[in-house]
Amino acid sequence: MEKRFTFKDFFLFAFLALLFITLLLSMYMVDRQWGEMAGMQRIMNEQAEDLRALRGAINRLESRLDRGAIVSEGGAAGQTAAESAAFARARAATRQPDFARGDWLVDSFGTGLKTITPLVSSDAYASQVQSYVQESLLTRDPDSLEWVGMIARDWQVSDDGLSFTFQLREGVKFSDGEPLDADDVVFTFEFIQNPAIAAPRERAIYDKIESVKATGPHEVVFKFKEPYFNSLALAGGMAIMPRHFYEPYLDKPETFNQSKGLLLGSGPYRLADPKGWTPDQGLVELQRNPRYWGLQPSFDRVMWKVIQNDAARLTTFRNGDIDAYNARPREYQTLLDDKSLMSRSQRFEYMSPTAGYSYIGWNQQRNGKATRFADERVRQAMTYLTDRQRIIDEIMLGYAEVAISPFNPRSDQHDPALEARQFNLDKARRLLGEAGYRDRDADGMLEGANGKPFEFELVFFQDSEDTRRIVLFLKDLYARAGISLIPKPTEWSVMLDLINKRDFDAITLGWTSGVETDIYQIFHSKQIESGGDNFVGYKNEQLDRLIEQARGTVEESKRMPLWREAERILHDDQPYTFLMRRESLVFIDQRIRNLQNTNLGLNLGILPVEIYVPMDMQKYKR
Repeated sequence: MEKRFTFKDFFLFAFLALLFITLLLSMYMVDRQWGEMAGMQRIMNEQAEDLRALRGAINRLESRLDRGAIVSEGGAAGQTAAESAAFARARAATRQPDFARGDWLVDSFGTGLKTITPLVSSDAYASQVQSYVQESLLTRDPDSLEWVGMIARDWQVSDDGLSFTFQLREGVKFSDGEPLDADDVVFTFEFIQNPAIAAPRERAIYDKIESVKATGPHEVVFKFKEPYFNSLALAGGMAIMPRHFYEPYLDKPETFNQSKGLLLGSGPYRLADPKGWTPDQGLVELQRNPRYWGLQPSFDRVMWKVIQNDAARLTTFRNGDIDAYNARPREYQTLLDDKSLMSRSQRFEYMSPTAGYSYIGWNQQRNGKATRFADERVRQAMTYLTDRQRIIDEIMLGYAEVAISPFNPRSDQHDPALEARQFNLDKARRLLGEAGYRDRDADGMLEGANGKPFEFELVFFQDSEDTRRIVLFLKDLYARAGISLIPKPTEWSVMLDLINKRDFDAITLGWTSGVETDIYQIFHSKQIESGGDNFVGYKNEQLDRLIEQARGTVEESKRMPLWREAERILHDDQPYTFLMRRESLVFIDQRIRNLQNTNLGLNLGILPVEIYVPMDMQKYKR
C-alpha cells in the first residue's frame, strides 16, 4: 500500500529540523560561553597570582623598612621603568590631547608564516611578531639611533672593549608571571649555542661571544672572544627567552625545531596560548600583556591577517578590515585618484633609511657540483643583461633605485665611486663567449661546450605581482642574448625548503638592512654550510679576510675603508645581481594617529608602541 507524504509529515519534519538547529545553536552558544568563562577564569587566576606576589612584596618591603633599609626599585636612582629613555616617544604620545588606549591594530602579511617560534623561524614577518612579544636588554632610539636601556637599566664596558656588564631592572616579568633575571639571559645564549637546536643563523651571529655569565640575580656579563665593531648591539639586542618555558625542549629538541608557535617573552603583547599557534589559523593575534613592566601600550590587540593575494589585500583595506596597505607602484598612482580611499586614509611615500634590497641569487653549487653560475664571468654577464633601470622605470614607475651592493648608498659603508653596471648586451655576450657559451647550432640560443642549451629556472614568490612582471620582463631580455629563463612561481613555504636544501638554479628574494650592515652572515664562506645564509655557495677568500677584519675593527674611521673594499669585491664577483631598493608606498587608516617618519623609518611598527586611536574613532571592543 502506497504511503503519501502529508502536511502533517511536513510539519513534523520542519519541527524536528527546527529542534535540531536550535539544539546546535544552543551547543555553540554554550561552548562559546565556556570559552569566555575559561578566559575570564585564566585572567582571574593571573590577577590572584599577581595579588599574592604583590602582598609578598609589600611584606618584604615593610620588613626592610622596619630594618631601616633604603629601597630603590626600577632603573637609575629616582627613575621608574616606564620613565626610562626607551619610552620617551611613547610617553610623549600619551600627552597628545586625543590620546586613548584601546582598539586593535590590524595589519597583514603577504605570505603565510611557517612558524613564529624564535630561532626556528627565518622570515621578517615572524621577526615582526616576535618583536612585540620578546624584549632585549637594549633598544635603539629611532631619532638619535643611540642605544638606550630596555630590560637593562645600566651597563659598563671594560677598558679592552671585550666585556659588557649589564644591570637588569628588577620587577620585570614574563607574560606568564615568572620573573626575568640574569639566569634567563645566560640561558638564552646557551640555548642558542646548543647544537641540537636548529639555530645555525643565530649561532653565526653570536659566534663572537665567548661566554655569558650571571654575576648576580640582576647582573650579567657578556665576554667577547675578540674586538667586534657591533659588540654592544649584539649583546644588547639578543631577545631574552624564559628558561622555565624553553628549557624542557632541550630534552626533546626535535619538538622545538619542528614547532610552529612556541613564543613567550616579557614584551608588551603575548599570545593567548604561548604554545598553541599554528599556521592554519591564517592570522596571528596578540593580546596586551597585563603584566608588562613598562609603559602600557595603546592597543588592546595587535593582529596580522595572512592575505597572500595583492588584490584581496587591497579590497580588505578598502573594507576597513586592515589598517595598512603597502601599494604596488602602478596601483599606487591609480589609488591617488581614488577619492573614497584618500578620504579615509593617510599616505606615506618614502625611502626607508634602513630599506633592504631585492636581488637574484645565482646558485654556484647544486647536488655537490659546480653550476654554470660558479663562473664569475657568467654572473657578471647576467647582471649586464638585467636592465635594472628599465625595471625601475617601467614596472616600479620610478619608486625605487638601483641597488649597487648590500650597503645602503647613503651609508659610509658604500664607496660613492662605485657605479651600478648598466645594461650592455655586447659586454654580456663577450663574457658569456669567454665562459664557453656560444650559439653552436644557429638556433639563436646559447649552448655550452657540452652542447647543452643555456637555460635555468628562476624561483620566485608566486603571489607577488611585481616580481612576476619582473621575471617575465627578464625572460624576454635574457632571450635576446640566447638564454632561456624558465619562471618557477613557488609558494613561500616551498621556497624556504628549496633554500634549505640549496635546490634551485637561481632565486629572487630580498634582505632587510640595518643601520650598519654586517655581511658575514650572507657572504662569508663559513655560512655555506647547511643552515647558513650563504645559500648560493659563494666563496672568496679575500672577501672572507676583509669581512673578518672589518668586524674586528672597532674604530669607525678604520672600519669603513674595509667595508668599501669588501663592497668592491662583491661588485666584481656579483654573487647576487643586486636589483633595487624600493620606496615604501603606504596607505594607513585615518584612525591611526601619531604616525611619524623617524631615522629608522615610519613608526607604524616601532616599539615601544607610540601610535594610537582616539576614543571616538575606536571600532574594536574587548
